[in-house]
Amino acid sequence: MNSVVIRSALPGDEAAWRQLWKGYCGFYKTAIPDEVTTRTWSRILDPDSAVLCMVAEVDGQVYGFANCVVHENTWEALPVCYLEDLYVLPSARGRGIAAALLEWLRNAMRAEGWGRVYWMTQQGNDAARRLYDRFTKPDDFVRYVLRPR
Repeated sequence: MNSVVIRSALPGDEAAWRQLWKGYCGFYKTAIPDEVTTRTWSRILDPDSAVLCMVAEVDGQVYGFANCVVHENTWEALPVCYLEDLYVLPSARGRGIAAALLEWLRNAMRAEGWGRVYWMTQQGNDAARRLYDRFTKPDDFVRYVLRPR
């Protein structure tokens, strides 16, 4: 596989992104309503949105993405970047694509002045965790989710 190019998602990436998104949701055994997917894509393309998407492209084909939210926070003066979704096509894994996306985010953190980039994954996602451990070790926080009834 040739070198990986990391770039912002463009309108022409929608079909590839949606296909990857479908695989990502399948991996986590979740069904995201179509209207939420459409809204997410719309926010990705909106320059005034805090949501951004970087795609990983090789030879003109998109193999992966990183969906992020840059936001203010109460623990430091700088904005932070939450890496909400990271996915690479299964047939392209092990070729440095996810690492290239994470490296891009690390560089963006420095260039944009973000206080940190943070993310989470399922505890049993061993392949991803081996990669993540090369960048940083997990902290000791436990996630809770409160939803309306």
